[in-house]
Amino acid sequence: MGNKINPLGFRLGFTQNHRSLWFAEQRDYSEDLREDNKIHNCIENYIRLIKSSSDYGGLARIEIAKKRGLLHIQIYIGFPNLLTKRQSVREEMNQLRNDIEYLVLLNKLSVHRTLFILLERVAKPYREPNILAEYIALQIKNRVPFRKTIQKAIELAKGADVKGIRIQIAGRLDGKERARIESTKQGRVPLQTIRAKIDYCYYAAQTIYGVLGIKIWIFEDDE
Repeated sequence: MGNKINPLGFRLGFTQNHRSLWFAEQRDYSEDLREDNKIHNCIENYIRLIKSSSDYGGLARIEIAKKRGLLHIQIYIGFPNLLTKRQSVREEMNQLRNDIEYLVLLNKLSVHRTLFILLERVAKPYREPNILAEYIALQIKNRVPFRKTIQKAIELAKGADVKGIRIQIAGRLDGKERARIESTKQGRVPLQTIRAKIDYCYYAAQTIYGVLGIKIWIFEDDE
């Protein structure tokens, strides 16, 4: 059973906090949940649009807080290009705001809310599993051997002062006809210890051979 528990949900209230904070009645819960999903998809598409093909340190995580009359969205990114004060970036941020406001208005249960969007860069991008997974996916799409890519990702994570990392890739690796799972671990990754601060992500990489599933566990510190 323990291997099937999401490491983030397993530690809620101990070393992990909710990344979406709001309350809804039972009859409205599904609508608010779908609204969160649409907001996530909208932001992810926006990040893919404004970054260049050489940037892989994209979206680290999104935090959403909803109150009556207020919608607060915190976007954490791993590359500094979005933080430069260019006119195009300001225009794209306004476009993102308009897109999110349109999605919120489509929610029939929604009331008028003030929208706040904050863009923040993470201090150590390679401590974020989503950024490492995106890096691995980009290298695999460029036909780089997956073992070499995994070792490079582990080196980047170790340079960001993580105590342990585990990377697992599943699918038709290197274009082989039979799908398989390859896993690499370095350092300690105590998944059964609740006080261990572990970050986790799953990333689906679309390649010419099919979809590859990338899972990354990062052991950051003991609380």
